[in-house]
Amino acid sequence: MGVVIPLEESKNKQASVKPLVDLTKADMERVNQLILSKAGSDVQMIPEVANHLISSGGKRLRPMLTLASAAMFGYQGDSHIKLATSVEFMHTATLLHDDVVDESDLRRGKSTARMIWGNQASVLVGDFLLGQAFRMMVDVGSLDALDVLSTAASVIAEGEVLQLSVAKNMETTEDDYLSVIRAKTAALFAAASEVGPIVAGTPKAHRNALKSYGMNLGLAFQLVDDVLDYGGQADDLGKNVGDDFREGKITLPVILSYRRGNEDDRAFWRAAIEGGDSTEDNLHKALHLINRYGGLTDTIARARHYGTIARDALAPLPESPWKAALLEVIDFCIDRVN
Repeated sequence: MGVVIPLEESKNKQASVKPLVDLTKADMERVNQLILSKAGSDVQMIPEVANHLISSGGKRLRPMLTLASAAMFGYQGDSHIKLATSVEFMHTATLLHDDVVDESDLRRGKSTARMIWGNQASVLVGDFLLGQAFRMMVDVGSLDALDVLSTAASVIAEGEVLQLSVAKNMETTEDDYLSVIRAKTAALFAAASEVGPIVAGTPKAHRNALKSYGMNLGLAFQLVDDVLDYGGQADDLGKNVGDDFREGKITLPVILSYRRGNEDDRAFWRAAIEGGDSTEDNLHKALHLINRYGGLTDTIARARHYGTIARDALAPLPESPWKAALLEVIDFCIDRVN
């Protein structure tokens, strides 16, 4: 089922990530070369597993944020290339680990690495990529950048554990859930955006602006992903619609519907999520309840709220094509629901 959400204001064109892609194209080619180089190993299975996911067609938004946030302050050098590659390796490692934890079969429309090589290989190759990421951070020689990215790695792991602790628990609050996605998703967006101005040697205020931008962009991005799982199309998602429901994941549309429903509705959610009764008929009922109680529209409203905070974070910075591209990325992330 599709979702049509009216925009708060009319726009002449659909927001696009293309301006950011175009501006970072030359640097992303260098990042891609470094990715292939650093994913290599004499152990044959390591590049096979790593390249399966690396080459699966993701937009690589996070490393582009690192490249753009360095370039917008006039950085000249190659440290941002290594840091952007580190960011992508951190992201890829978390995807490999996530698919094992979630027992996922599809990732970006392809069989997950765990389905092809097994859980052990997926976890261990993820560990290898994390190791390579930290080696590149050390090569850069910036203690501040190393501190930001290593802290993010720790926070992401905490987020994974926190998600496990609230899994299939219908008493999870909106605040609990925001804590999960702030750690699991937004922390890496924030770190990716902050290390650019660090290597560019900018004032602390610029670092903070990009960190806030990344954090709130990441929150908006994940909230929209939550909506797409119940209101998107499989071709767009790269996974099956309703996978979050089948896996018993507690996401904001579910939390809102559960809390706003009557006792019969809440009993349904407890049976479906906590009890694992995630049949296709129950998925259809879940979609009905989520729409009935405004779970999707209000989750999108939350995403717009964080998008506005991200936009305001960049407001004091000088106008430039880089700033304009970063601002358009906010609208692009949210407009995926339209």
